[in-house]
Amino acid sequence: MGAGEFSAARPPMPVNEPVRDYAPGSSERERLLATLKGMESERHEAPLVIGGGEVRTGDLYQQVLPHRKSHVLADVHQVRPEDVEDAIVAAKGAQAEWASTPWQDRAAIFSRAADLLAGPWRDRVNAATMLGQSKTVHQAEIDAACELVDFWRFNVAYMHRIYSDQPLSGAGMWNRMDYRPLEGFVLAISPFNFTSIAGNLTSSCALMGNVVLWKPALTATYSGQLLMELLMEAGLPPGVINLLHGDGAVVGDTVFKHPDFGGLHFTGSTAVFKHLWGEISANVDGYRNYPRVVGETGGKDFIVAHPSADVQQFVTAVIRGGFEYQGQKCSAASRIYVPSSMWDEVSERLVAEVKTIRMGDVSDLSNFMGAVIDDRAFAKHRGAIDYAQRSSNAEIIVGGGIDDSEGYFVEPTIIRTEDPQSKLLSEEFFGPIVTAYVYEDSKYSETLELVDATSPYALTGAIFSNDRAAVAEARDTLRYSAGNFYINDKPTGAVVGQQPFGGARGSGTDDKAGSMWNLIRWVAPRTIKETFNPPTDYRYPYMDEA
Repeated sequence: MGAGEFSAARPPMPVNEPVRDYAPGSSERERLLATLKGMESERHEAPLVIGGGEVRTGDLYQQVLPHRKSHVLADVHQVRPEDVEDAIVAAKGAQAEWASTPWQDRAAIFSRAADLLAGPWRDRVNAATMLGQSKTVHQAEIDAACELVDFWRFNVAYMHRIYSDQPLSGAGMWNRMDYRPLEGFVLAISPFNFTSIAGNLTSSCALMGNVVLWKPALTATYSGQLLMELLMEAGLPPGVINLLHGDGAVVGDTVFKHPDFGGLHFTGSTAVFKHLWGEISANVDGYRNYPRVVGETGGKDFIVAHPSADVQQFVTAVIRGGFEYQGQKCSAASRIYVPSSMWDEVSERLVAEVKTIRMGDVSDLSNFMGAVIDDRAFAKHRGAIDYAQRSSNAEIIVGGGIDDSEGYFVEPTIIRTEDPQSKLLSEEFFGPIVTAYVYEDSKYSETLELVDATSPYALTGAIFSNDRAAVAEARDTLRYSAGNFYINDKPTGAVVGQQPFGGARGSGTDDKAGSMWNLIRWVAPRTIKETFNPPTDYRYPYMDEA
């Protein structure tokens, strides 16, 4: 039986990892704070990992704390073209043995990784995410710990489900499906904002028997380095995942010209994904197979309030959906549509609530927000705020302050625009900036059409209403406007196994991380038909003489 064929063994039934609350006085809080202090006091090193061995190039990038940019967290060795070649050789060298490894053994490695992360590695990976990516303890916990544990556990169950899907067999034959890994290697490119995405982009491919080159965001290198160490401790064989820090162009220039390039697993900006797709298309004649291209990209995510909505519930969703992790989630709410009858109360409560938000060093657990990731992000957010200040049809109703003297801090900002086609409502800024458009109560249906047409993205969105007919209308009108649609809830916080995540249009290929639909992209199914008593005469009965 091949490694991708089904057998009767069943993996453990997955359940979502409980979220710790780190309440004052709790032992979990004290352990985490001690880990933060210890990790912050050291200057770490992040080498490449190729074929299971560390590679130090000497070409260093300094990963700093976004909320204290003078503090270097890690010295990161950046990849060279020859390192990419070595990584491809290492991956190809590991490919045959890994592809033939029984699925139960692959499952056991990632199941062990999940238990290691849930247990002894939890504080270290959370602390690295807090420091390097300026996440609060809650945002790190739901991402770097719980979501990644869920990915590793649930993906094993999804793999079993895929392998168990076998065809019918007619009389005298046995039909079966062999779910082979891809014939080539996969390139995984992960973003800065979710440690769990970095872990899932690589491991979902590897779990299905593929070998992987991994290029993480430079601004998230240290948490990625720890994940690589964790996976090796869990028993991942050398060469199955190869970690390449540095410039994506250095990696892409070699990978996209290689005949054994088999797939791209990407999360990042829409512009970069389109560029990579173009590179793959330009080289398609040189590939052994058509590469699989899976990407989750940008969003301009919406919340629509119907006149029947509960104001405080809506306001809370805007603040949590728009400003948690500084709005640096592809699912973050960045445009809201409010009926005129509600606007005065909504704006009053938004202003009051936003003014209570604390922002600063994430090691102070009383802060709700940290800093944005780097100087480029800071400049982009400053440009959006400057645009709103200059615009004749926009008004900043709260926030708008920026300060990069110590870290890259951008205040949570609410803007109102009178222009339904404003770039504030259509362009992604990926920061703590939410733009409101106020519509006439009688134009709810037209506003839904406006929401659908304003932005090129279709990732997440939400409707708040206590009128069931209004909910149904929004659900139907906005059917293609969001791959994850929420009713009376914020548009962030998808949970593995509960809300598979991904969108279409300018937001990606909608392959739903956290479900079997993503994993199935990383196999090449083969149908096997075995006939027990083959025919010995080519003639059919209809050919007999009457």
